[in-house]
Amino acid sequence: MSSVLVIGAGAWGTALAIQAARAGSAVALWARDPARAAELAATRTNPRLPGIALPDQVRVVAQMEAADVLLLAPPMQHLRAVAAILPAGIPVVCAKGVETGTRKLPLEVLAELHPGRAASVLTGPNFAHEIAAGLPAAATVAATDAAVRDAVIAALATRAFRLYANDDPIGAQVGGAAKNVVAIAAGIVIGAGLGENARAALVTRGLAELGRLAVALGGQERTIGGLSGLGDLLLTCTGPGSRNFSLGLALGQGETLAAVLARRTAATEGVTTAAALVERAELAGVALPVCAAVAALIAGTLTVAEAVDRLLARRLRAE
Repeated sequence: MSSVLVIGAGAWGTALAIQAARAGSAVALWARDPARAAELAATRTNPRLPGIALPDQVRVVAQMEAADVLLLAPPMQHLRAVAAILPAGIPVVCAKGVETGTRKLPLEVLAELHPGRAASVLTGPNFAHEIAAGLPAAATVAATDAAVRDAVIAALATRAFRLYANDDPIGAQVGGAAKNVVAIAAGIVIGAGLGENARAALVTRGLAELGRLAVALGGQERTIGGLSGLGDLLLTCTGPGSRNFSLGLALGQGETLAAVLARRTAATEGVTTAAALVERAELAGVALPVCAAVAALIAGTLTVAEAVDRLLARRLRAE
């Protein structure tokens, strides 16, 4: 039996704890706030996952402890703080995004804090509430070390949660980060009434941006055609439960970014990722016109109408 420590008791962390218990692992779920940990332990429910109870096998803790596998599930911009205090175990980054300021991907942040420590990334088209409910899903476990991939899969995989090994953590991280930004753009297209044709075209060109950036950073283009790229992009750009898509939808309908974010308690990763992603791409010499338009919208330097005009005015080229 594997032991698993899930770091972060939001919807995604709680869903992962439930899944790890379902896979037969001994699970501890860490909440940063001791009061929050006590509430979860007492109620056995997370308000962000209504109607789903924590299994008896999941212990809720306020102190980190060593485990075979450590699942890091905080918002991307909090990853550095929690990664700095990791106990022993194989770290598996489940956050998706790019760190603002440093422009680093999740495993790059981890490598800075823990040089030489083997780690992996878990990513794919997964909504937390569906994973918690045990609905069928699949994801990618990406690491350069096959033994690390095998350990993570053994701790989490079940018949309904299929995990595929991948040796390209760079491509997997790029897909997980950039898809949130493209999803905001897809939401804007639908919210502004531009139609399904426009969304399909935008998502396809967004996928091309993911592929270019992955290759430029040392990843493999084939990874972007898998679960961590195309799969996650499809879900995030079409699923009504996507926070990034729904934010874009509201922006396209004329709401302000501040008004949308004021109603939310959970992070919308594409908002903080957009500028850092575009900056990282520029350093690598890669153009991301869709993502750059979203970054400008979020920064308030471009309106929806101006962003659409900018994308449509790009010169014609071969696909």
